[in-house]
Amino acid sequence: MENHSLNTDILILEGLKVSPESSIPAFVLLLLIYIFIMVSNIGLVVLITMERSLHQPMYLLFCNMSVNDVFGATTIIPQLLRNVITPISERYIHYIDCVIQAFCAHFSASASHTVLMIMAFDRYVAICSPLRYTAIMTSRMVVALSVSAWTVALLMVAILVGLSVRLSRCRRTVLHPFCDNASLFKLSCESVLINNIYGLGYTVVLLGSSLGSVTLTYLKIAVVCLSSRNKSLNGKALQTCATHLTVYIIMFVSGSIIIILHRFPYLSDYRKLASILFHVVPPAMNAVIYGLQIKAVRQKIVIMFTRNTGGEMTQ
Repeated sequence: MENHSLNTDILILEGLKVSPESSIPAFVLLLLIYIFIMVSNIGLVVLITMERSLHQPMYLLFCNMSVNDVFGATTIIPQLLRNVITPISERYIHYIDCVIQAFCAHFSASASHTVLMIMAFDRYVAICSPLRYTAIMTSRMVVALSVSAWTVALLMVAILVGLSVRLSRCRRTVLHPFCDNASLFKLSCESVLINNIYGLGYTVVLLGSSLGSVTLTYLKIAVVCLSSRNKSLNGKALQTCATHLTVYIIMFVSGSIIIILHRFPYLSDYRKLASILFHVVPPAMNAVIYGLQIKAVRQKIVIMFTRNTGGEMTQ
């Protein structure tokens, strides 16, 4: 019994399945994407932090998204990079490390939804109640919204992963590119009915509240824009809302594809690929979309690069 318990503490991780010929190109591609995610998102946070003119609720709330993108990518990509250059028979991971990775992966995915929900609320107040915007979106409100977004995601995922950790283990192989909640409870031979019920409820509540709040918010914004003859207001609303919606749609579609593919076991390889893309594509695109679409941020980036280039030329 002791040997069996000890063995199940060291798991075999399937990792990213690539042919030996493709391992180096896959490693280089993933590494470049990871570097891009880190540089673009951290750079945007630093820019918003240093530029006082960008200390506005919309940009400060966006920092939550950039921080979450960095956190989510760091949770998954370094492990994938290590596995790409490691033989499949040697891809070991400690159970506790697997639990931590699963928790962080789900926490990041959940926070993406809750953060986008509070960003939608900010856009709703800015466009539908512009005269009351500064009174409502105070520094205290921004902090409260940010803390609530992270706390709700934390509590929901803590219960989700906790239900899997309570199960005994009779298997050692994680049939997934990285550890997630499904990987954890599939290591057990016990009944996982409670896990499935809570997992379904967790998904319905998270996606339902996310999709419902964002849809309702933008319907109200659309009504305000259609009833207003202020072209300046409509143009600003279109620019900021289109940016937010683009980010939300990319994240929602990529997450929904994973859920749909779960219903088709024979498409497991496509589901695994979709799981990786969910933690790679949105983080790589979010900073670019916001940085290039929002005029104030774009102008600050141009000024910063112009200033640096000019300084180098005068030296």
